[in-house]
Amino acid sequence: MHEYIKIPVGAVITTLTQRLTAASETTAALTLALTADERTRSRHHFGSTEGQPVYLQLPRGTVLRDGDLLQSEEGLVVRVLAKPEPVLTVRAEAALQLLQAVYHLGNRHVPLEIQPTYLRLSPDPVLRDMLEHRGLQVVEEVQPFQPETGAYGHSH
Repeated sequence: MHEYIKIPVGAVITTLTQRLTAASETTAALTLALTADERTRSRHHFGSTEGQPVYLQLPRGTVLRDGDLLQSEEGLVVRVLAKPEPVLTVRAEAALQLLQAVYHLGNRHVPLEIQPTYLRLSPDPVLRDMLEHRGLQVVEEVQPFQPETGAYGHSH
């Protein structure tokens, strides 16, 4: 489900064209809260948390991460925030159970956040059932979702 923003007639739209280096000490003027899916869009209109319309015009294939800094050609800096969204958080009593779950979910090409003590994925009743039948604890939550970007740094 996509959220559409209504841009008032005559509103100034900030176009964000570049990602700053991680070492940048720049202070952000705006915050852009995006879901994991929205952070994969390189050309899209969004609204900042402050209500400012922004347009992403980034290189195709760009995947944004929580904390990334974007800049407009005019020098305005915007910080990307991983927006909390519905997820399934998966925990296990043993690390091997999590590794086995990663294997099975990877075979299904499921976007997956992998942490030392849990996995996180988008809600899916079939996958939830499979994980629970494997003895894993699955909890529905609303949390920021940071799936892996893949072996070559891009999503598919």
